[in-house]
Amino acid sequence: MLNMRDVYVVGVGMIKFGRYPEQDIGSLGGQAVLLALKDAGLSLKDIQIVMSGNLYQTSMSGQRILKEIGMTGVPVYNVANACASGSTAFREAVFAVGSGAYDVALAVGTEQMGKMGLLGAPSDPSTSPEGVLGTGLMPGVFAMAGMEHMRKYGTTIEQFAKVSVKNHKHALLNPLAQYQVDLSLEDVLNSRMVAYPNTLYMCCPTGDGAAAAIVASAEKARQLQGGGKMIRVVASALTTDPYTPRTLVFPDINTMTRECARQAYEQAGLGPKDLSSVELHDCFATAELLHYENLMLCGEGEAGRMIDEGRTALGGDIPVNTSGGLLSKGHPIGATGVANICEIVWQLRGQAGARQIEGYKAGLAHTIGLGSACAIHILTA
Repeated sequence: MLNMRDVYVVGVGMIKFGRYPEQDIGSLGGQAVLLALKDAGLSLKDIQIVMSGNLYQTSMSGQRILKEIGMTGVPVYNVANACASGSTAFREAVFAVGSGAYDVALAVGTEQMGKMGLLGAPSDPSTSPEGVLGTGLMPGVFAMAGMEHMRKYGTTIEQFAKVSVKNHKHALLNPLAQYQVDLSLEDVLNSRMVAYPNTLYMCCPTGDGAAAAIVASAEKARQLQGGGKMIRVVASALTTDPYTPRTLVFPDINTMTRECARQAYEQAGLGPKDLSSVELHDCFATAELLHYENLMLCGEGEAGRMIDEGRTALGGDIPVNTSGGLLSKGHPIGATGVANICEIVWQLRGQAGARQIEGYKAGLAHTIGLGSACAIHILTA
């Protein structure tokens, strides 16, 4: 990976996603960091650098966390990269250790959204192209992408709805998920329409949350693991949108994920068939199906059939979003990318409880932030 030394995840921690109006990001992030430190068998004094991912409270978010749990004078980087903020913080921690500059680095992702409204609303309607040149509202963007897939491949609203049914069933097995509600296909289809074909239950919720991950050099990881399972980061890719003729009118949710996936697979020396599971960015049900194809889990136009056949459910050949995904686990923006890493680590260690996949070997974590950024990490044991 860019001629860097090997990097390992030695500790992870995550609080239950939900709503915490009585707390702030310092408190939320501090709890996640303490969980990761305990998991790694480290103290805060062992952390040599901190990367903090947050979008809406990004000003000094990392320092605010350290003021809650202990200020040690280490460098702190604050990262805002849309929905990929947490993933970007994790990537920077990986690069800090991989470069040889540090032996132990912390990535923490936080967000406090409460019941925030539609994301992507224009700040100045008088100069906004909203409704004139497409839409920047996230429900509209992902609805249009879904409609294009329906037009091109005959994908149905029922197939999109099955994504939500699947991910809510997975979340029943995850005590840290924001919602643990068993939904039928009829429940999803009959819920309020938000932006066709996405109904309310096909849209991820807003909320609060925090997750943390600690990475270390091979030597340090061996000391900490004591002969136990070593979780290696074998790929870390980050892309943005290239220019396309439609970019200014219709945001493209596919191109940068496809390029990011290509880079990640090349770095890892692995392909889609080598993965045991995927945690991908299902901010809307339409997004998950499109990302099956973008991540090369299936061929062009085959995503609808893939969900129909149950291939991405627990028990299928490539389970997707065993955590419950953004649709049910929740999507506190800055925390999501690190939470995806947590799920892959727990699966690799055999610590995922009732949602554990047998014989787990490699996992891919993906986030995409329209604006734009896409991050993909592949981890192996």
